This record gives sequence, structure tokens and C-alpha cells, in this order.
Amino acid sequence: MREVPVLPLPRPRRWALLCGALFLLTSCGWGSAQGGDGDGGGLPAVPTGVTAEAGSATTVHVMWNAVDDVRTYEVYRGGTLVKEVPAAERMVDVTRLRPSTSYVFTVRARDADGRLGPRSREVRATTPAEVADDSAPTRPGNVHGRAAGSRAVQLTWSAAKDDRGVVSYDVYQGDTKVHSVGGGQTAAVVTGLRAGTRYTFTVRARDAADNVSPAGAAVRLTTPGTDDGRATAPTELRAASHLADGAYYLDLSWVPPRTETPVTEYQIHLDGRAATSLVYGADAPRDRAEYSFYAGREAGVVHRVRIRARLADGTWGGLSAEREVTTGTGR
Repeated sequence: MREVPVLPLPRPRRWALLCGALFLLTSCGWGSAQGGDGDGGGLPAVPTGVTAEAGSATTVHVMWNAVDDVRTYEVYRGGTLVKEVPAAERMVDVTRLRPSTSYVFTVRARDADGRLGPRSREVRATTPAEVADDSAPTRPGNVHGRAAGSRAVQLTWSAAKDDRGVVSYDVYQGDTKVHSVGGGQTAAVVTGLRAGTRYTFTVRARDAADNVSPAGAAVRLTTPGTDDGRATAPTELRAASHLADGAYYLDLSWVPPRTETPVTEYQIHLDGRAATSLVYGADAPRDRAEYSFYAGREAGVVHRVRIRARLADGTWGGLSAEREVTTGTGR
């Protein structure tokens, strides 16, 4: 769900523009980190674990494992680039395909310096025949789940019914689609999760005409282990204030948490509550991030500030250390 700021939109400072354009979006990502490209040339590694499943008569769902230190992934149909996705995402629906057609897909990783890594192994998927169908499948029943270690869960369900046949099942974490399997499967493993974290999953069935069922019953699971948040919290948070056009702004800078993919979304807590959210584009900072936002027109007001990052599994990481800043004092 998109965060709704409770403060007016920030007035960016000149130096903040260096961080790249900011815009609101939703992001999520899944998979396990892979390291080493094996060629010694310093290029991004080859994406592994690539799979492709027909989602309907005109779509194919492609997934892969994460590669360290990349900016984007490129998905190819044959030799044609069809999708480019940010590093936080490791899955995509390739659309506008032809029914009853076999396709070959590969994935490549591109790093922050623009270097493009080798292609993954080829994977094939065949779209089913197109049918005239206005009826959605029934919802998947008997949905169950269990933790499969501290970083994965296994989900199972009973098959949905459809007058033309179910082509695929889509797995959602909250409102975000995170996995897809073929219509003949009634189980899925979702990886890339965190220990000691509560998740909610649902499953929907899809037919060849792209009709989607209602969600099955929600499954709520907590992965075992502990997570005190320190490993995923931003560090070295600094806070100051400045005056511009008769109003005070809070200036924040911090070091992003060291995660397998760049953090593209942050939530800023002001005086003990979530105040505003910040989302970067493809050029999310890896070394130090900066942000400035409106704090009112009164001098001498003391504010407490903390920040946390949305991680690749769609959950929030730990909160940073708290800092105090007083409007009108510059610190």
C-alpha cells in the first residue's frame, strides 16, 4: 500500500537533486543473493534460477535469483529486450504475447557503472490457446503454509476450478504479487524473507483469458529466529535545519543499510510517528542518502527524527538511531 504523507510535500534543496528524481511507487523483490560472475572481468554475475511460466494466453511470468551490486535487470525474449526492471525486483510479467506460441527468455544484470553482465541460461514457455471466456476461476481452497527455515515459506492449496482450465496461480504478499506457478501446481516456495518477521500471503487462480479468481484465505506466518533490526537499519543519521522562504526544513542524511539490492524506499518518523515516505528511482544511493522536507514556520521547535528502509521482501527494516533537531538553530 502506498504511504500517504501527513506533511506537505518537501521542498528539495539544490544538493538533494543529485540523489535523482524522487517519485512515489511500490516496489518489491524476491530471491536469494548470488555472488561471483566467474569470468574475472568485473562484470555483474549471471542471473541464476531463471524460470518462465505461462500466466495466460498472452503473458509469461519470468523470475530469477538476485545478483549482488546491480542497478537493473534486462529481460530478453529471444534476442529482443522486452523489460527492464530495478534491482529490487526479480520477477516480471511479459505481456502482449501470442497464444499457442513458444518463447525463449534470458535475463542479464546491469551494474551502477552501466556494465552489462552475461546472459542467463535460456528458459522456454509456451502460451496456451486463446479462448472466449468471461468466467473467472473459483478461489483456491484449503490454503496452508509453513516456514521453511528462517528465510522462506512453503504454501499449499487445493486446485481452483474453471470451465476452461486454470493456467497459473499467483502468490501475493499483502497487495504485491511475489510469485507465480503453473496451473498444474498447488504449492510454491517464497524465498528471500527475514527471520522473526510476520508475513501475510494469499493465492489467486488465473485462466487463459486472464480472468483472475478472488483471493483464497489469507495465510499469516512468522519466520523463525530473531531480528533485532540492527542489520537492516540505516546508520550514521544526521539531522539539521535550514530556513527558506520563511519556512523551516529538516535536512537528513544517512548511510543506507547494506542489503543485497539498493534500498529504494524509506519511511521517515517524526516525533514518534510515520510522517512521510521517500522513494528513489533506479539511481538509489548506496553510500550516503540525503533528504530535506518541510517542518513548519516556527523557530525553536524540537523534533525527534528516525528513518527506516523498505527491504526487498516488502517489509520494513529496523529504525535508525533517533536524532533531535531544533528549527532555527541549524542543528
